[in-house]
Amino acid sequence: MSEPERSRISRWLLPHGSEPDPRFTLANERTFLAWVRTSLAFLAGGTALEAFAAEAFPSPLRTWLAVLVIGVGILIAAGAAVRWVRVERSMRTGRPLPIPAIVPLLAFGAVVASLAAIVMIFWSLGS
Repeated sequence: MSEPERSRISRWLLPHGSEPDPRFTLANERTFLAWVRTSLAFLAGGTALEAFAAEAFPSPLRTWLAVLVIGVGILIAAGAAVRWVRVERSMRTGRPLPIPAIVPLLAFGAVVASLAAIVMIFWSLGS
């Protein structure tokens, strides 16, 4: 694709390098969408925690856990966008692909969600 055919935002986000093989670009987009689906799962989980766990948790704890889970979802979505741009730039310039920096965040979020579920189960058994 020649330079005049690219949109302004495309030239701004991806200013250097040559057009990569479309298969790699599409694979990068599929990975981005997988991260977005993961983010949506965290957002839904945090919303469900606040909306449906009133009997399992006292209000302040439930609210803080919901905010934490939703916050992880927001950070994963933002990290997915940054990762998509970084990978696309690397492919265009022939550099090695960057490591996925949002993987530790995802692991942290999964641990928090799992611990919250365990606490909720034991809390509801005790009451």
